[in-house]
Amino acid sequence: MNRSTLRVVFAALALLVAGALQADPRVVAVTQIVEHPALDAVYQGVKDELTAEGYAEGTDVTYEHESAQANTAVAAQIARKFVGDQPDVIVAIATPSAQTVAAAARDIPVVFSAVTDPVGAKLVKSLEHPGSNITGVSDMLPLDKHLDMVQRVVPDAKTIGTVYNPGEANAVALVNDLDERLKARGLKLVKAAATKTSEVLGAARSLVGKVDAIYLTTDNTVISAAEAVISVGERAKIPVFAADTATVSRGAVAALGFDYYDVGRQTGKLVGRVLKGENPGDIPVGGVETLSLYVNPGAAKRMGIELKPDVIEDAEKVIEN
Repeated sequence: MNRSTLRVVFAALALLVAGALQADPRVVAVTQIVEHPALDAVYQGVKDELTAEGYAEGTDVTYEHESAQANTAVAAQIARKFVGDQPDVIVAIATPSAQTVAAAARDIPVVFSAVTDPVGAKLVKSLEHPGSNITGVSDMLPLDKHLDMVQRVVPDAKTIGTVYNPGEANAVALVNDLDERLKARGLKLVKAAATKTSEVLGAARSLVGKVDAIYLTTDNTVISAAEAVISVGERAKIPVFAADTATVSRGAVAALGFDYYDVGRQTGKLVGRVLKGENPGDIPVGGVETLSLYVNPGAAKRMGIELKPDVIEDAEKVIEN
């Protein structure tokens, strides 16, 4: 065998060795209960954080992304599919998706995001020590601060309405908490149930004539159809407030909340730690601390009120639409 042939053989062997040493991309499977701006921002935040930590998409990590379109039965199907695929980690966005994944994935690391009450939803034993194969980021709402905002804008409001899905664990927990906090202020809560997005408009209409303002939590069913509630607020001149800032650009009067993109970035940090080998059950559940006031003066006028100058001045973002 001459030298030229040997060089070709050695080059071929080098390529084979390099290919064998090159690791396959890590697989991150993402299940999302429904598509709406807040939860979409979570998913984008997860991807951007992993990219920032050096996980290049297609080379170091690949994503499987599925939306259940607000259907818990579909969410369960997605969970079973992902368990069969055996990814490196499953990211579950919102409570219903997290519950279905937790029930199906016993041996695969799980990181949830945008889950209001992880303990109440029976996802973790405690926030400090989740246990098992799961951790994540909670988006528990600072309800008292939200009610301060509502009363600041409409100080004469005595009755607050809300639309919620009684089949969604985080929604029920929030509404029960909201009811107690309103009672402590001498105010009344009127609830309207919507078990699916097509029922949100009718539920909102049922509040007309009964409430002075409407406040929407982070209920996934309702927020995915927030425009229906906003249209009722505009026609009936009932101010609509929201827990998430993304809804203000969709027509709500105001929201004191956090950026769900930042929630996604925080979730991405946890995913990165899991990919590096940490046990999810040993990682404390994260929470969100920074709040920003978003206001929409045009929406306020369409709903029969005017935002005071000091409220607008305090806003981090003023939506003009």
